Amino acid sequence: MADSKTSTDPNRIVSIILDERTVVRRSPEVEHERRVAIFDILEKNHFAPVDADAGPYHLHLAIQDNRLVMQINDTDDRPIASHVVPVTPYRRLIKDYFTVCESYFEAIKHSSPSKIEAIDMGRRGLHDEGAEMLHDQLAGKIEVDRDTARRLFTLICVLHIRG
Repeated sequence: MADSKTSTDPNRIVSIILDERTVVRRSPEVEHERRVAIFDILEKNHFAPVDADAGPYHLHLAIQDNRLVMQINDTDDRPIASHVVPVTPYRRLIKDYFTVCESYFEAIKHSSPSKIEAIDMGRRGLHDEGAEMLHDQLAGKIEVDRDTARRLFTLICVLHIRG
């Protein structure tokens, strides 16, 4: 994966909109993860759709029919490209990620620093695995850096929560 670029890179996301129509009420911890992921992406990212003019871009994300729909628009919100990524390969990883996150959130209330660190290492490992999967699925379509892929994986997880 490419290294993270600065916020002056024209190939970057400057706005993210999540399709909230299928999302159920989220826990405060999950809502915090969503806010942090979006903030971090907007602060520093590299996102370059192949065969598209340089950005910056507005990104609309939605889950439809077990697929992540990535609608990429220009800054006037005119469509540039749309990419669809199957989310079925992420199901086990998302389930494991949320299980570890629940353990982590519980551990920070009651556990020793060493236990919290061990759980967080597992959480980061799952996060890295999801980011690598996403990077591979986007290869040849959208170039993203490691940190952007990690944050986008977080948003896939958040969108995947359904009633």
